[in-house]
Amino acid sequence: MFPVDHLILLAAILILVGIVSSKLSARLGLPVLVLFLVIGMLAGESGIGGIAFDNPAGAHALGTLALAMILFDGGLQTPTASIKKVWKPASLLATLGVLITALITGLAAAYILGLPLLEGFLLGAIVGSTDAAAVFSLLRNAGIHINKKLKSTLEIESASNDPMAIFLTVGLLEVLVNNMQPGTGLLKLFILQMGLGGLVGLGVGWVSVKLINRIHLVASGLYPVMVAACGFLSFGISANLGGSGFLAIFLTGVFIGNHRIAFQRSTFLFHDGLAWLSQIVMFVVLGLLINPVSLLDVWLEGLLIAAVLILIARPIAVFPIMKLFGFNARETSLVAWVGLRGSVPIILAIFPLMFGLEGAELIFNVVFFVVLISATIQGTTLPIVARKLRLTEMPPAVPAASLEITALEEVDADIVEYTLSDHPRAAGRRLSQMALPDTTVVAMITRGKDVIPPRGSTELMAGDHLFVVLRPETRPFIDCVFSDAIGVVSEELPDQELKLKGSTKIDDLRHSYGLFIKEQNGQMTLDTLLRNNLSKQPEVGDSMQIEGISLAVLETLGGRITTVGLTVQEPSLTAARA
Repeated sequence: MFPVDHLILLAAILILVGIVSSKLSARLGLPVLVLFLVIGMLAGESGIGGIAFDNPAGAHALGTLALAMILFDGGLQTPTASIKKVWKPASLLATLGVLITALITGLAAAYILGLPLLEGFLLGAIVGSTDAAAVFSLLRNAGIHINKKLKSTLEIESASNDPMAIFLTVGLLEVLVNNMQPGTGLLKLFILQMGLGGLVGLGVGWVSVKLINRIHLVASGLYPVMVAACGFLSFGISANLGGSGFLAIFLTGVFIGNHRIAFQRSTFLFHDGLAWLSQIVMFVVLGLLINPVSLLDVWLEGLLIAAVLILIARPIAVFPIMKLFGFNARETSLVAWVGLRGSVPIILAIFPLMFGLEGAELIFNVVFFVVLISATIQGTTLPIVARKLRLTEMPPAVPAASLEITALEEVDADIVEYTLSDHPRAAGRRLSQMALPDTTVVAMITRGKDVIPPRGSTELMAGDHLFVVLRPETRPFIDCVFSDAIGVVSEELPDQELKLKGSTKIDDLRHSYGLFIKEQNGQMTLDTLLRNNLSKQPEVGDSMQIEGISLAVLETLGGRITTVGLTVQEPSLTAARA
């Protein structure tokens, strides 16, 4: 048997164990990164697996590749609308917040470990950033629902603060090992890292969208691979020019994810799977690198440094910034608590080993212990803290299950399959009562082995499969229609006009979107509502405001209003009430 055969078997076993443990994560209330790290330690030379792995350079290479993939996937799933709302607090938290956290933690580490001040600051810089993989996993997969602005702030901060931590770590190592000037030298390095990373990320993102939409590949499965290659191209160009590859690949992901590309849904699913695989590989390999016994030698020091980081440094860095942008004390407290450390500090802790810094092994062991404490305590208590602070909300309206069959390249439309869950809001209602956008067509319905003709009188049932032809921009509205959350306004409804038939009834709006217009007959149509409230014969362009909703006349025929434009202006006022 060749050595690679043994390696493939071990890799498959570890990945499968990691995937299965992700199911245990929700039940045990532990972040997946903790379980993956534990699996790596158990599989290591000192654990039951007995796998000998002592290659910091290899672990760094794998960790960098995996982290780049995770950040790219995070960028693909980050809407620019979220960035526009919170880029100011998020960017300050990602730069000034990391610096303040690093200085306070580093000062404490120097005193606790008896290190020179610069080496203490180095340890503080290494643990200065929150972990994107851990934050994304908790907020998107752990069933925690908080308001969109707060969630976006946490996600964007965690995705964008790694470059600052990397800059501080590399800069301090250059000062300690290569005698670089700490003043002007660090400033030039900062400008180069952030400036080049930003320019390359946006530039490659723009070129990628143009290329993906113009090229016609022979196999649809190549499109997701091409998107991944564009992300790594961005990372590689920026890193080789001296910029931040992590910032570049995140921005490239944001640019691509917020533009229409061929086979977009399947591309996102492909990268979501890659990001999960990257998390498993990265944390397991990092777990293999540590000797669990060595953690016993630094447990007390690590515990004290973790306490300073979690209870003192992070809150001091967060509170002034959050207050500056109008966040209340409860929201600020949650942001201060969601300062999970993860893969980035462990990867950065490998840097001193590679630079040959004296005492690098001590720094690595302490950082690993701090990460375990942070991820375990903060990760497991996040749902409790969010509830105690009264920041949890009802789950947003999302479709039970959907699958993009194909993207129609010559037409701006997709064919999407929706599978209704056991208790969908659409069950027991006729297709004509769904208040679907005017351009949407239900092409086919399957129920078990039967094909049901999609007519207006067709009654939908749990478990039905609907094949829907839709415009990409209407996707969030249709997701809401076929979701489980009855009476809940979807957080993802875009700030754009929803075109509806004039025959749509007020009750249909309430049931499909959670939009509530009180003191009106539920059987009244939008055509009648507009006629009753407009002072003259309705004409195209006429509009009215009611209950935080704007209604506009878009098309008329024979004196009837055939198409109405609906825009939600104040979602909080239109949510259905008990």
